[in-house]
Amino acid sequence: MDEDRFNMSMRRFLKEVGVTSQHAIEAVVRDSGLEGQGKLKVKMVLTAEGTPLDHVVEGEIDLG
Repeated sequence: MDEDRFNMSMRRFLKEVGVTSQHAIEAVVRDSGLEGQGKLKVKMVLTAEGTPLDHVVEGEIDLG
C-alpha cells in the first residue's frame, strides 16, 4: 500500500465530511430557529462497505 496516497485520500475524505457536516448542522440550526436554545445532541456514524467498520461519535454542540 502506498502510505502517502492513502493518507492524502483519507484526509480529502475527512475534510469533505467536516465541511459538509458543519454546513448541514448550521443549516438545521438556522432553519429550525434553534440559535441560543441550549445544546444540540449529535451523532456521527462511520461505516465502510464490505468491512466490519462501525464507528460512532456522539457529542453536544452548544447553541450559545
